[in-house]
Amino acid sequence: MSIKIVAIDGPAGSGKSSVSKESARQLGYGYLDTGAAYRALAWAVINLPGFELATLGDKDLEAEFAYDISTDPDNYWVRVGSTDVTDAIREAAVAESVSQVASVPAVRTFMKALTHRLVARSKRPGVVVEGRDITTVVAPDAENKILLTATEAVRLKRRSAELSKVSAESVKRQVSERDANDSKVVDFMTPAPGVQLVDSSDLNFAQTVQAVVALVEQMNSKESND
Repeated sequence: MSIKIVAIDGPAGSGKSSVSKESARQLGYGYLDTGAAYRALAWAVINLPGFELATLGDKDLEAEFAYDISTDPDNYWVRVGSTDVTDAIREAAVAESVSQVASVPAVRTFMKALTHRLVARSKRPGVVVEGRDITTVVAPDAENKILLTATEAVRLKRRSAELSKVSAESVKRQVSERDANDSKVVDFMTPAPGVQLVDSSDLNFAQTVQAVVALVEQMNSKESND
């Protein structure tokens, strides 16, 4: 069975995770948060011996980074080895370190391969895969490619709600730094060729999910009629 991929990209605070998860539920698809892998590796750098940032590029991550994640949108968990890090990877220290981890070229190469392995093991007809560079680098041949955007003000408000224990100043710094890093790689406010744009600045959560699901169903219907 060929597994359909719905690739959802977008800047920090655009709502990728929550929208992707609910869209997966409504479509009957699996859900894969690729950013969780970067966060889990950042957690390992902070908490585990042998995972120093300076040596990540020299490590055999496939053999040494015992990462696993659920692709069930109704039973989400993230583990490193036997440790459940689902909540720990959302802590401020991890959020502040993840950009450095993601900047290591060998890490990005490993993460791309990891994403494809995780999708391949899904038992569902499709997987909603969300994260940075998904539509352009990780899954450029995905059946559905969507860029989810919103204005900076809206994104800051949403990210502050997610990180309730982090100061507004810290949230703004994180989002601004992530925007600056992302802009070096991709124009994250303009869809690449073949990528459909969903601007959620003036949409509530349900409306944004409805827009994403409608695009996927439209593409599925088109493929069925071809």
